[in-house]
Amino acid sequence: MQQAIDDFLQSLAKEKGYSENTRAAYQNDLGQFLDYIHAHVPRVKEWSDVRKQDIIQYIMHMKGNLEYASSTTARKVAAVKSFFHHLSTAKAISDDPTATLDSPRVKKYLPKPVSREQIERLLAMPADNPTPRGYRDRAILELLYATGMRVSEMVALKIDDVDLATGSVRCVGKGRRERIIPLQSRARDALEEYLSHGRLELLKDAAEKALFLNPRGEKLTRQGLWLIIKGYVREAGLTESITPHTLRHSFAAHMLGNGADLHDVQELLGHANISTTQVYTHLSQGAAQEMESDADA
Repeated sequence: MQQAIDDFLQSLAKEKGYSENTRAAYQNDLGQFLDYIHAHVPRVKEWSDVRKQDIIQYIMHMKGNLEYASSTTARKVAAVKSFFHHLSTAKAISDDPTATLDSPRVKKYLPKPVSREQIERLLAMPADNPTPRGYRDRAILELLYATGMRVSEMVALKIDDVDLATGSVRCVGKGRRERIIPLQSRARDALEEYLSHGRLELLKDAAEKALFLNPRGEKLTRQGLWLIIKGYVREAGLTESITPHTLRHSFAAHMLGNGADLHDVQELLGHANISTTQVYTHLSQGAAQEMESDADA
């Protein structure tokens, strides 16, 4: 049964181009489901033995015994459904027990952007640290807010993805979709300073192509980037919960509040469906009102 999971995970990489982090999430969710089956449904010896009622009981177990949030439960059920759909398509099972299974309802929360004043306070923090790390961190913050890139996209950037001459950065997002994002002058200047004075000092191996490096000269990880943001949020004395994804939300809301076209923002964010981008239209009015307040001050 584990071999079928391993084969499915390989298909996510080869056929769908899912990232390593996404595959790791699927591996964790399906591994947990398999552990539940072994512990609570001993009659199941093969995946073809799993019934719809077994999965319903698993959902109840997550909600009741484990007290998972609805969003967590929904994600894990989605992984199980994708797995069984894969088995059914591959003719490994004759019937998909999840075919008529409804996904748990999830409470939807609007992403919460932060004000431009808070963003400016955050972006200003690395300026007081004229060191290789300081140059790197300024470039990271400026680039996150100026492009709306995801954390996984940011740490995956290679030095060749940056074109200072044209003021753009090449980004490969979900589903290996590529997009070229124009850079504002502040982000371009921060990147140029980092490449001139920061990255060369951090670099240990000339063969390393990652754009952002840690103190060991290796590619910066997602966790490392999160810790960098968290540290500057604390230093800036910001009480809001600001993460790298918050900067993505703020980028979208502030652009729409400034009159940007919805389709243009969709393209910059790398959303496959414009309905995902439309969420930010509910936030852009507040951003526009903030601009008017700033202008009146």
